[in-house]
Amino acid sequence: MFDYLIVGAGFAGSVLAERLAADAGKKILLVDKRPHIGGNAYDHYNEDGILIHKYGPHIFHTNSKEVFEYLSRFTEWRPYAHRVLASVDGQHVPMPINLDTINQLYGLRLTSFEVEKFFESVAEKVETVRTSEDVVVSKVGRELYEKFFRNYTRKQWGLDPSELDKSVTSRVPTRTNRDSRYFTDTYQAMPLHGYTRMFERLLAHPNIKVMLNCDYREIADEVAYREMIYTGPVDEFFDCRYGKLPYRSLHFQHETLPCEQHLAAPVVNYPNEHLYTRITEFKALTGQQHPKTSIVYEYPQAEGDPYYPVPKPENAALYDKYKKLADATPNVHFVGRLATYRYYNMDQVVAQALTLYRKLRDEARDDQTATVTAAKRPAATTTAVASRRALIPALVASDTATAPKYPAPSPATIGGESVPWSGQMPTAQLGVGISLNATPQRDPDLPVG
Repeated sequence: MFDYLIVGAGFAGSVLAERLAADAGKKILLVDKRPHIGGNAYDHYNEDGILIHKYGPHIFHTNSKEVFEYLSRFTEWRPYAHRVLASVDGQHVPMPINLDTINQLYGLRLTSFEVEKFFESVAEKVETVRTSEDVVVSKVGRELYEKFFRNYTRKQWGLDPSELDKSVTSRVPTRTNRDSRYFTDTYQAMPLHGYTRMFERLLAHPNIKVMLNCDYREIADEVAYREMIYTGPVDEFFDCRYGKLPYRSLHFQHETLPCEQHLAAPVVNYPNEHLYTRITEFKALTGQQHPKTSIVYEYPQAEGDPYYPVPKPENAALYDKYKKLADATPNVHFVGRLATYRYYNMDQVVAQALTLYRKLRDEARDDQTATVTAAKRPAATTTAVASRRALIPALVASDTATAPKYPAPSPATIGGESVPWSGQMPTAQLGVGISLNATPQRDPDLPVG
């Protein structure tokens, strides 16, 4: 019998599998309907030997020391500061908008103080900021909104910014200095040998069995397990009882070019008439040396694999109906972007998974205490402990009050020697029905706007 059936081998499912197996001694069956581990973060070498992200660029960044230290147990890091250019008015200018963006776009020589006054002069007064349009025009005015945000957002979301929650464009800062980094998080790096290699190490535990090319519904009634952890779309779990939750999807067009470098930056955004939203050059992310280069065009679409929820009040209300069903479903834990209908970055998903693990661990300890207490009572007064969790053996975990949960990464984890990658999961952990040879999208650390 498995202690947990975990549905989905992305960040949420894999982190929970690792913690429950390695820290709690639990037996885990991890299933995924795709032919690979890693979820949308999956990367692989293409036919030309270039490491690419199949489902679009994944850029790791976080302010969480805990998340970074935890993942550092399974990968070395390549220091990387992400930079993006936007194709506007026939120029490639820094994005997010900063001092250089304004000076280059308008042929000016403003200082940081002067550009702050510039933004104040063009900003529109908005009494109550409710929508993504409100966010931008209240900061940088109508003209820059039209140049950088409106059309990009309409392509990305299939909606005008005036129809979207303010959270979408609030993620994009406006700067008065020359900082051209897309993110300003404390920890910014890329897994030195790729995301898939990191996931291999996460799942390399004898208590974890992996089944790929497998829909969990096909085996849920055939496999004995105590509890389920579900990371897929929450509406699909309940057979879309209240209707489908709206998600946006993406189509990726990969190309390999006969040159060492194609773009002036790792990513170029196209907030204009092009059907695609951005182009990414993978070698700029990975640091790989190769005589050719590989790029990907991203085309947002309404249909296809669900990637990220559409933030509108009516969608949030529909999700609340599914959340009530989820909360009332015994023995099933919902975690991750799709299962909780939240637009999370990768580090946020890891943090959510670690939080759920601690909750499961603490509940198991409480149940063990209750069971032991009941067992010590006189037979005439002993009452059965009515709890599903009493079926689960006590989780074994180190005392977090006296010792750190994860070893701090040493400087040697940044950089390091190259380790050849076989491209295969360790055979010791393959479960029944696995196919890793099938030809195999992003947790889109999501497009702006």
